[in-house]
Parts: sequence; C-alpha cells; structure tokens
Amino acid sequence: MKSALLRRAYACRSARYAVLTAPLLLFPIASTHAETTVAPPPGAVLPRTETAVAGDTTRTRFVIGLERAVEFQVFSLANPNRVIVELPEVKLQLPAFSGETAVGLVKSFRGGLSAPGKTRIVIDVTGAVVVEKAVLDKGKDGKAPRLVLEIVPVDPANKVTQAKKSLSGAMLAGAAGVQPPLPKLAQRPDAKAPNMFRPIIVIDPGHGGHDSGAQKYGTVEKDVVLAFSLKLRDKLQATGRYKVLMTRDNDTFVELDARREFADQSKAALFIAVHADYAGSSASGATIYSLRDSVANDLQRSAKGEVAHTVLSNKELDGVKQADGDVGAVKGILSDLAQREVSVNKERTKVFAGSVVEFMGGTTNMMNNPDREAGFRVLKSAKMPSVLIELAYVTNRSDAENLKSDKWRDKVGGSIVTAVENYFSHQMARLPM
Repeated sequence: MKSALLRRAYACRSARYAVLTAPLLLFPIASTHAETTVAPPPGAVLPRTETAVAGDTTRTRFVIGLERAVEFQVFSLANPNRVIVELPEVKLQLPAFSGETAVGLVKSFRGGLSAPGKTRIVIDVTGAVVVEKAVLDKGKDGKAPRLVLEIVPVDPANKVTQAKKSLSGAMLAGAAGVQPPLPKLAQRPDAKAPNMFRPIIVIDPGHGGHDSGAQKYGTVEKDVVLAFSLKLRDKLQATGRYKVLMTRDNDTFVELDARREFADQSKAALFIAVHADYAGSSASGATIYSLRDSVANDLQRSAKGEVAHTVLSNKELDGVKQADGDVGAVKGILSDLAQREVSVNKERTKVFAGSVVEFMGGTTNMMNNPDREAGFRVLKSAKMPSVLIELAYVTNRSDAENLKSDKWRDKVGGSIVTAVENYFSHQMARLPM
C-alpha cells in the first residue's frame, strides 16, 4: 500500500499536480493521467467537475478536492499577482494542469505544507484578481467535499470588483470570512514622508519692520538674521524629517510675546530664536543662550500656581458632585505634571544647546564660554526647549562680512541642522512631552 502511494505521488508530480507535500497529503485519485480541461467560450456555463481549472479571462473556476470539510481562508495578493488558499493539514487533490499555457486567469499553481499542521495553495494568475466566491461544495459522490473558487479580474474602473459579501459555504462548515480587499501598493519613501509624523520646529528671526536691531559696517541685524533663518528653514525641510514654521518670513515686526505664543500654539518641539550681537569692544563669535536657571525655577513655580488656581475650579465643576478631597487630589496631580514639564524641557534645552555649541563650533568662530544663560523674554516658555543663537557681532568687521555671506550662512546653517539631528537622536528628546 505504501509503495503504491509513493508511485502515485511521483506520477502526480510528473503530471504537474504541483503538490509539494509528502504522499500522505494527497487525496486518493483514481488515475494518474491528467484531466483535460478546455476553457469554454466567454459567457458559457462552467462545468461542475470534481477537480478542475476552467473558464476564460472574465471568470475562472478553480476546484480543489478535499478529504473532509475544513475551515479555510482565501485572499489575493499583488506583485506578483496570486491567490492564496490557507487550510489546515488535510489530504487534498489539485486539478490536472499542463502548465504550458494559462487556463482562463490561472497560469500555474502549487500546494503543500506551509507550517506544521497548515496547508497552503498558491495560484499564480495573469493579472490583478479577486475571489468573487469561495464555497465548499459536495462532490458527485455526495461525500467528499470540494472547495470551489470563482476568480474574476479586478475592474479597473472600480479598482476592486464588488465581490459578494458572504461565502455560502458557511453552512458546510467551510467559510472562514469574506474576500479581503487587494493590498495597497507599496509607497516610495519620498511619497510616504509627507504623511509621517514630523516634529515641528519654530524659527524666530529677531527684530523686523520698524525694529532694525543692531547696525554697523553696512550690516543690519533684522535683514541678516532673516536671510540666515530662511537658509536654515530650507535645509531643515530638505531632510524631510521636520515641519518648519517661522514667526516671520519677511520684513515685518512681531511682538515678543506673540512669537512665544505662536510656538506654544503650534505645539513646537523646538524653538530657535536667531539674532546678531552688538558690543562696544572687539568681541566676536557666536553665543548660544538658554533660559537662566533662576528664571526657569520661577516658571516652574508659576506653572504649578497657575494650575492650582485655574484648573478644575468650582465654577468648572458646577453640576458635578465631587468631594473636595478629590478635586484637591486632581489639582495636585496636574500641578506636579506642570512642574515636571518645565523641568524636563529645561533638561532638553541643555541637551540641544550643547549640541548647537558642539557642531556650530566646527564651522564658525565662537565666543569664550559660548553656552550661556539669560532671562530673555522670548525664551520664557514652559512648553518646549528654546534657545537664542547670537550668530556673530555686527560690530566686528570680520563677523559683519560673514553675516552677509551666503556661503557662510550655508555652512553654519548646515551645522545647526546637524545639531538638530543629533538632538532628536538623543533619548531625552524622545521622552513624551
């Protein structure tokens, strides 16, 4: 008996039955000779054979003989186009098929064990298709079931043919869901990037409009910091990893508080104010300012007090029965969170300021001890890391020439982009805001 089954298995393989499993997986067949199936003319009624692949390019029936009724899953895939049938481990019989030319929509097929206890049949098709119908049907003997697939091409006008929503084989304990939609085509990284999350960076060119800022040697602060900021914006956007906003992108004046509020409302992940310095001496080089510790501590206390007095006030709780102790507990939690937010942003600012000093220092002259603290009003935000970059001194002839040089802006702007990249790779920057 065993040798007979082995002979049948080899005969099936030579007849291109394409069953890739051990002989015991094969459904017993009466003959090793290939069945002859002829594609009927378009619109003809498809034959109800025991196992068959028949039809034309508008509809193809694929019939699989099974040992018993089992649950199954059927779905179609693209690139390459194929239909997948998932079954438990079961004896089965695939149609006879020469494989020399396609029959209807079917080019070839193969099947076998895909994992312990699981059988998979892969049907290669001529184009994008859906399985309009997948049903377990009884064979001619009324006992051994058949899995009948009705395969139709995708309708180009509708993208996906409107397949039937249920599989009538459910009554025979075979249906296991409905035909899923075709998978979406893979997107190129440059097409996918616009829809991905990108941290928001706000750049704030100082001064503007009637406020010209520092001036000397033909260098006007409001103009050179705007030119530099536009260059920095373009370089950051070119990476595709950030959304960059500007408090001003032309010669207009923006109030200091409005600049900070714009960054807060934009939910920025970084705030970069850009200025040029002025001195009565021969000072030169760049300086990076972050918020002075004492000012940050005041903000921390202010944030806690603001929450305690404005969040969950009695007026906001009108009509809600709540014990005073519960309200106090919630206020305390929110106050602590507000304090923590200021504290975390203080640490993030230190990380970013250090990164700017490190990389900017490789492209331009820096002041002695360039990582400094100040109480600048524009930096007083509890919601994001913020720095103020003094690019150079307009009162130093060499610095003033640099500020007007597009080549210098390109080089220094590139170093700040590197500092931004380095900051967002840091674990501190990845902590939840």
